[in-house]
Amino acid sequence: MPRRPSKPPSYRLHKPSGQARVILAGKHHYLGAFGAPESKEAYARLIAERFLAPGPAADCSNAPDTPDSGVATGAASGVSGGVSQSPVPRRRSVNDLMVAYLDHAEGYYARDGEPTQELTDVKASLKPLRLLYGRTPADEFGPKKLKAVRDHMVAVQGLSRKVTNARVNRIRRFFKWCASEELVPSSVFHGLQSVDGLRMGRTAARETAPVKPVPDADVEATLPFLSPPVAAMVKVQRLTGMRPGEVVQMKPGDVDRNGEVWVYRPECHKNEWRGQERTVPLGPKAQAVFAPFLDGRPDDKPLFSPKEAEQWRYAESPPYAGRERATERYPSETRRLAAAKAARRKQKRKPERKARDHYDRDSYRRAVTYGIEKAARAGVAIDSWSPARLRHAKATEVRAAAGLEAAQAALGHKRADVTQIYAERNLSAAVELAKASG
Repeated sequence: MPRRPSKPPSYRLHKPSGQARVILAGKHHYLGAFGAPESKEAYARLIAERFLAPGPAADCSNAPDTPDSGVATGAASGVSGGVSQSPVPRRRSVNDLMVAYLDHAEGYYARDGEPTQELTDVKASLKPLRLLYGRTPADEFGPKKLKAVRDHMVAVQGLSRKVTNARVNRIRRFFKWCASEELVPSSVFHGLQSVDGLRMGRTAARETAPVKPVPDADVEATLPFLSPPVAAMVKVQRLTGMRPGEVVQMKPGDVDRNGEVWVYRPECHKNEWRGQERTVPLGPKAQAVFAPFLDGRPDDKPLFSPKEAEQWRYAESPPYAGRERATERYPSETRRLAAAKAARRKQKRKPERKARDHYDRDSYRRAVTYGIEKAARAGVAIDSWSPARLRHAKATEVRAAAGLEAAQAALGHKRADVTQIYAERNLSAAVELAKASG
């Protein structure tokens, strides 16, 4: 049996007919007008069903095999006339239902009128479905087509197993909503439920390494290269174990400063939709870190602001930087260079890219990454890390010192099995036992 090539066959032009075609296993498949969205969708569908799918090839008889087959290709080849037929009612396609579902999702996955991350994830999950089967009648979408979409995610998009399973579940949720609105038969959704998720070690999808606690040495080495607001967020997060999304939204009004230990209640948090309350105790060390950011700040303003970080960065950057000079720099020249630099900065700055008054999870992570890159340029080698790993570091520290239950309380988990994902086991007791009896 010949080995299947690793690169998918190309989307090509058949010049005599002006159609797109693809050659699979020596057979020519004609897809419709070259460059048309319909032909590109047919190409992506064929590749997913016949080239990427493991095992026997799926039935792709809906793709024409000759230049003159099909309604669209007949028109392209000059065929006209024939018996007139009564118009057939158009069946609703996957794209039609997707438009309705996204209208629903924009209102459903929102908090205080702002879209949540789940809406972004829903759109990303539906993108390969639209690419491969957007014009397919929705009631024809079945388990084999869902597997073809999944294979596309793994082979073309390069997604990991866990991300692929999560996105396939969102596609199922889309068809569940369609069935509940009587837009497709309920059998369509029930058929998709028969597709099992990808299992570890039984799929070509890559596995992601578990998130490890960030070493304190790497954190300390990074701090000098961060702006004061970002450095403060890193310190507070390491001391408290809160989530990145919780530290970036801190406001003075959300912190109860009565008592020896302050209490922070995030306005929004991960489990808010479950009706759970989130409280973060702030001890003396955490209080000392962000106390300077409280002075004169209104209760409804974010504690940590990219605008302030930008002002600090411009103040720290000298107006004349670069090559060494042999002559003395006069005050007038310094002022001229500073004015020229400010003018260039103002000219380059785009109105839509002005610094905001608050960080989000992504901008916080990028700021930390920028600090690590800045350290590398200064000759300080630091392994890359993200703010999410600070929570794991705190959980591991508390578990080693006070046990799993204390780590569960520190992270705000309702179940200890969730905490075990964050807190690594302390093997010191097992090591001592092995020394004594092993």
